[in-house]
Amino acid sequence: MAIKIISGNAYKEFSEKICKYLNLKLSETIIKKFPDSETYLKCIEKVRGDDVFVIQPTSRPVNENLMELLIIIDSLKRSSVKKIHVVMPYYGYARQDRRSSAREPITAKLVANLLTTAGAERVITVDLHSPQIVGFFDIDVDHFEAYPLFAQHFAKKNLTDVVIVSSDTGFTKRARKFAKLINAPLAIIDKRRDEHSKASVANVIGNVKDKTCIMLDDLIDTAGTIVAGIDALHENGAKEIYVAATHAVLSNNGAKLLNDSPAKEIIFTDTVPIPKDKMYDKFKIISITELMAQVIQRIHDHKSLGELFSWEDKVNVKVN
Repeated sequence: MAIKIISGNAYKEFSEKICKYLNLKLSETIIKKFPDSETYLKCIEKVRGDDVFVIQPTSRPVNENLMELLIIIDSLKRSSVKKIHVVMPYYGYARQDRRSSAREPITAKLVANLLTTAGAERVITVDLHSPQIVGFFDIDVDHFEAYPLFAQHFAKKNLTDVVIVSSDTGFTKRARKFAKLINAPLAIIDKRRDEHSKASVANVIGNVKDKTCIMLDDLIDTAGTIVAGIDALHENGAKEIYVAATHAVLSNNGAKLLNDSPAKEIIFTDTVPIPKDKMYDKFKIISITELMAQVIQRIHDHKSLGELFSWEDKVNVKVN
């Protein structure tokens, strides 16, 4: 049973890097649009009986990339593959994971249902907006977190007087894990959300005066709320401000807002592609492609993923 890697159009560069680590070639496919914008897909290579991994983040354009992913899965299901694994480094619609008022959908659950119905048997993803989304699935989900990679990055900087800052109260649990890993205290940005993608900072909980602050978040979209948090830290006397976020969604002028903020450096992973016109000097990218390649190989070989989940055992980070 061979490994086959199939990529959608969302992020082929990411898929090619994974294949390089695995010493494999991307399986050849035809993906094209009909005149009415419907998507057509065909796998050129035979995949019968193979262990197939489909790589496709559902980032912008979200609906198009999601539909393309579902079509790829359906094509494979009808081709008698051994097993279909979906590698979604970024899970679109994850922020719609609950009903905050009447007559709202839970779209994160709908996407889970669509993937399962299409034929996916496992989903591999990174930093879901809410870890509880794993429970929306009735198939295997391997959910990885990026904070140990951020810890390794900051360990090389020899920073002093470090405080980890949770971007909001809902992110506190993950920020606390990061703070524990690097032996630093925790502060919290207390935000009030008035509408979608807009929030105001009500308070900074914790001492940040004359401290090096590292603000942690799962994604940055329009950047309005994260910049409000950066400004609040700056106004409360922070010495330096760093931002670490897994997914660089960066809608509208979010990238410029970040670059113009008082933050010294903004670190992302490469779970979604960042257009060249949105890459600023303050932005640093940490790749997760080697990790994803290791995950794919271990799953194919029926080996434990425990070591990959327990990254903190491999990270020996202490800040002053």
